[in-house]
Amino acid sequence: MRKILALLTLAVLPLALGQRTAMTSSNKMNDQSKPTLAERLGFKSTDRVLIINGDDVGVSHASVAASVDAMENGLMTSATIMVPCPWFLEAAAYAKSHPQADFGLHLTHTSEWKNYKWGPVASKSDVPGLVDPQGYLWPDIINVYSHATPEQAYIEARAQIQKAISAGIDVTHLDSHMGTLQYNLQYYEVYRRLAKEFDLPIRMASQDVLAAAGGAGLRKQLESDGILCPDYLIHGGRQKGEPVSDYWKRMLKELKPGVTELYIHAALAGDEMKHITNSWQERAEEHRLFTSDKEIRQILDTLEVKRVGFRPLRDLQRKMRAEKASRN
Repeated sequence: MRKILALLTLAVLPLALGQRTAMTSSNKMNDQSKPTLAERLGFKSTDRVLIINGDDVGVSHASVAASVDAMENGLMTSATIMVPCPWFLEAAAYAKSHPQADFGLHLTHTSEWKNYKWGPVASKSDVPGLVDPQGYLWPDIINVYSHATPEQAYIEARAQIQKAISAGIDVTHLDSHMGTLQYNLQYYEVYRRLAKEFDLPIRMASQDVLAAAGGAGLRKQLESDGILCPDYLIHGGRQKGEPVSDYWKRMLKELKPGVTELYIHAALAGDEMKHITNSWQERAEEHRLFTSDKEIRQILDTLEVKRVGFRPLRDLQRKMRAEKASRN
């Protein structure tokens, strides 16, 4: 995801024209009487419940290896796979052979690196606006919005989901690479549509962030759809010059009661990542921090943080949907 302010300006502000909703006192009372997401997952309302998600799995061999290590030996509880990327097959093979592992999909509509590219999963003739003159996905979301349509984004995302399912991945959740399906209200409706169609939880900005720009109703829409998302998302807030390790330790110390998602980009250091991105050092450091750093573990232990993946959210969501269907 890019900065959440982009989501607010491009996606949420249109809500203020006609969809802004203010809770009445009775609605607030009703909300307070409902069990929290943490409670519905079997925790106490005062518990700090944390999802540590690894984005960009499949962008490289280094991303797959680091994510597997962080899931098997570290603190990572879930990860999202980029289906169009060159190392998708390695990620899919691991997911299929380790069905207990928690893998969602990092729905991909962009290809941002200068000398390392990928194209769409769907036929280029079906998604012409997503493809640049060289036949790759556009490097940024502005070009996607300028050249493509939400329907083309839906076709591509659905093709990615179907390819993942066909490869044997038990998909647990969805999020959006670089935020393509979150930074424009029309594209956000694609995100919402896919969540409903495949009955999967999704990543969402925290309620206070959305409400600050008049978008308090977005999460209410998801609730009416029966779609779950964590209460909070840690996104941004890193200070200029702040080391990656200091940033994450500060963020973890500030965890609130409820269900929080944070995401990292774990990758092994080496020539592969050095030739893909200038952020390779940060990615290697995030892998180290959430796999073997003793202070990170101590912070989580001191706060009695409960770690979960997205699978419990997906299972709860599908249980709720089945119960609702049986009542109708």
